[in-house]
Amino acid sequence: MTSLDVETRMSPTSIGAEYDKRLMVTAGRASRELGMRIATKLGVELSDPGLKTFTDGEVYCRYRDSIRGADLFIVNSIAGNPPEGINVNDALMELLVMIDAAVGASAHRVIAVTPWYGYSRQDKKSAPREPITARLVAKMLETAGIDRLVTMDLHAGQMQGFFSKTVDHMTAMPILSQYVSDQLGPADDLVIISPDAGRVKLTRKFAQKVGAPYALLEKERPAQQVAEIGYVIGEVAGKRAVIVDDIIDTGGTLAAAAQTVLDEGAREVYAVATHGIFSGNAYQTLAASPLSGIVVTDTVPLRSGAPDLIRQLTCADILTDTVRRIFTDDSVSEIFAGENQLF
Repeated sequence: MTSLDVETRMSPTSIGAEYDKRLMVTAGRASRELGMRIATKLGVELSDPGLKTFTDGEVYCRYRDSIRGADLFIVNSIAGNPPEGINVNDALMELLVMIDAAVGASAHRVIAVTPWYGYSRQDKKSAPREPITARLVAKMLETAGIDRLVTMDLHAGQMQGFFSKTVDHMTAMPILSQYVSDQLGPADDLVIISPDAGRVKLTRKFAQKVGAPYALLEKERPAQQVAEIGYVIGEVAGKRAVIVDDIIDTGGTLAAAAQTVLDEGAREVYAVATHGIFSGNAYQTLAASPLSGIVVTDTVPLRSGAPDLIRQLTCADILTDTVRRIFTDDSVSEIFAGENQLF
């Protein structure tokens, strides 16, 4: 079985025939494991996109199965995956050629499922002569031919405005807040920490879900990928602190934040985030940090050699439900009771 069949009758003014609406799921090399989990939960086979890289570095795609008339969901984060031999730019190009191939093969709808939207941190001009690369990526995806985009926890929700097509902005925060409640509680022993002023809204909502108070870290960023932590606004003494963010990259900011919170009297410090990029020397930095644990999801494949304090949860359930609802034209916002935009 390679597709989920839904019997649908055409309108009386049409040719009067019946047709089968088909759901197909495929995945790029940055998200093959996640794509397999989603396909398995949907009860379909993961379609083979026939991806390969030529010796000169060019990406090639040819779908093994016919996708004519199907709703094709392409699962591929714009992220590197060293075991597959691809970097973030390979993943982006791979996603583009998969979309173009699907459009050329007469797919009914092409939906890009891109849990981690690469280049999302380049969402505005912070200095003269800089590009807005997140907007450029949006243009590239729409030019390639997507009908819809599914993503998770964008670095800035306003990025949805870069698209003229529908963007389904999902969030992994319910998964992470449930983990904190189940594994790190009770709530009166916790304090939820916002790593900067831009994450206060997310942190407040997260704290409400957990039933704990929240505090704010004041920080300055003198250069890209460099942060200096200032001080804590709020009461953390004697508490088990949980820093909540959307991304963990090099780990330097997080390590410094954890030390600042401990210096203010916190008993332990944990961190949760949707996207665990862990680039460069992040593993070494975080292993040497005072953090007691880090929890991320599988929007980005976890490189080998991760220290024991890092745990990865899957977001496949949320994405599976999203794919199913898009395919059947049901409400996507009902997954979060309409609250996904509040994170």
